[in-house]
Amino acid sequence: MTDQQLRRSAGPRPFDRVLVANRGEIAVRVIRTLQRLGIEAVAVYSDADRDAPHVALADRAVRIGPAPAAESYLDPERLVRAAVESGAEAVHPGYGFLSEHAGFARACADAGLVFIGPGARALEIMGDKIRAKRHVAASGVPVVPGVADPALDDAALLDAAEAVGYPILVKPSAGGGGKGMQLARDREELAEALPTARRVASAAFGDDTLLLERFIERPRHIEVQVLADAHGAVVHLGERECSLQRRHQKVIEEAPSALLDEATRERIGLAACEAARSVDYRGAGTVEFLVSDAAPGEFFFIEMNTRLQVEHPVTELVTGVDLVEQQLRIAAGEHLALTQDALHLDGHAIEARLYAERPADGFLPATGPVLVWRPAGGDGVRIDAGLRAGQEITAHYDPMLAKLIAWGPDRTTALERLRAAIDETVVLGVDTNLEYLGELLDDPEVRAARLHTGLIDQRPAPAGAEPTAAALAAATALVEAEALAAAGPAARAWRRERGWRASGPGAEEAPASRAQPDAVAVRAPDRAIWVHADGRAQRIVPVDRRAELERRLAAAERGGAADPVLRAPMPGTVTAVLVHDGDAVETGAAILAIEAMKMEHRVVAPFAGVARLAVAVGAQVSREQAVATVEQLLAVEPSGPDSHPDPGRADPGAAEPSAHEATTHEQGAPQWTTS
Repeated sequence: MTDQQLRRSAGPRPFDRVLVANRGEIAVRVIRTLQRLGIEAVAVYSDADRDAPHVALADRAVRIGPAPAAESYLDPERLVRAAVESGAEAVHPGYGFLSEHAGFARACADAGLVFIGPGARALEIMGDKIRAKRHVAASGVPVVPGVADPALDDAALLDAAEAVGYPILVKPSAGGGGKGMQLARDREELAEALPTARRVASAAFGDDTLLLERFIERPRHIEVQVLADAHGAVVHLGERECSLQRRHQKVIEEAPSALLDEATRERIGLAACEAARSVDYRGAGTVEFLVSDAAPGEFFFIEMNTRLQVEHPVTELVTGVDLVEQQLRIAAGEHLALTQDALHLDGHAIEARLYAERPADGFLPATGPVLVWRPAGGDGVRIDAGLRAGQEITAHYDPMLAKLIAWGPDRTTALERLRAAIDETVVLGVDTNLEYLGELLDDPEVRAARLHTGLIDQRPAPAGAEPTAAALAAATALVEAEALAAAGPAARAWRRERGWRASGPGAEEAPASRAQPDAVAVRAPDRAIWVHADGRAQRIVPVDRRAELERRLAAAERGGAADPVLRAPMPGTVTAVLVHDGDAVETGAAILAIEAMKMEHRVVAPFAGVARLAVAVGAQVSREQAVATVEQLLAVEPSGPDSHPDPGRADPGAAEPSAHEATTHEQGAPQWTTS
């Protein structure tokens, strides 16, 4: 079943024109349903998204401001003005941004616009995790033990934690998507986690209120999709398993969960409906629970997401229900056409989130131009994306690029289809987690459905891999084709007379992009060569022999010590400077923090020395930009005949060639390294 086969409810179109107050793949997803129903779709865009796919797909588009989200997609006034001026009747917020913002919902209502989401009461209660837990607990829904008192400061939270028991999860009350969450296993770790969580919560949500929850070891994250209309009808559409998470951010989701039996599925579904009913919920929403792996019959309310979820496609594929259409019809005042008895789960669906990130570098966000985008196809495969070749991935927004979803009559078939889709999907020009997703699906624990929220963290850290022979061959063919094209007609004629040329169709006419039976190669603006071969993307950098020699000499002069210049590992904003200029620092001391794409990364001292700062809080930095220097404390040099090494001898402290560098050194042959 694909998104084109979702069953449509009977009835006329609920609106004539709807503004989509979002971007990327969710904007594309919503626009497709609008157009299927004959509703005119209005897109909004920032300067960074002027040529984005959701803008091109919409019937009309309105500019709402510059690239920073705070000045565009997070500005309620700009969005409401765009909706009114475009003649829209309703606003669909998608997810993220202002989708759970009660003030935005009220602003829409004040302007005579229908907000396609729940009412203000549901947004206000469920948008505050502390208030939500108290509210549903009073309705008889089980909750995780914890502390939810907005009046408590850090010292009071430290004392209160003793009664809850460790390990403890620190959560921003106003947050979502795992942003700002910190895990503490003892009092000392909690004392360090609280200030960090408050800083992130304040910057991201404008509210630094925190709550504490008992961290349940080996928990399963199970969420239930609900629909509710304005006439009192509430139904659930089964559950989703969302236990495969990294840093509390979901990576792979599936429906239904292999953990629950039919009796538990019914009980947890009824609990979700009760939570929705308690706030007079309207529209599509998700009630999230923790379920004990050791005791599947026990479940605890975590929170309610009062919007469409990123992972909603897996529910659509096993129920045949277009959730966006249901949102539209409910918002228009229609009675819910679905009944609980008529809803059945058919087969299994699994979704993988495609992120712009570098798994081998701690999953740091990645930016860059999309040089090639070729989504997979095939039976049961659905791709939700807002990508196009030539698009620039920036640090302004969330790093999720697309979702790869596969349906099958059973879990094994769905897994195999998704695994094949991952290998067949081609993204070149920006680092992604595609290869990592494939490795995760191959994990025996995942295959056996022995899932828990800590599984990804327990796996070995991803390591960079050497370029394959096929990738090197494709890169070499591209270089030869470029050289041939640059040499002119005479050289091409000479090569033709000798009966050989760079492989692949159109080699002479299009040297910038190479396609072979199992490989695609393209040259990036920074002169690196991106290759998709053997089911994965590989970035190969031609080695500048002079620059490489200078690098090794500089390392030798430092005696093999780390580079004293500290560079930004990702583009982003400096959110904290943790030392003063001139402070003495120890090895591993945090110098400053950089935030981008919902992630905070600390830059640390490589050795003991004196810190010299190059940036301040609020500075926008680019990847590899120098942000600080550590001046190494010099030791007294030894004297004697061995104090000065023989320049003709190999220096044991000198940097060795990277394991990713090719060992080909023949005259004229290309040398490669990966990054």
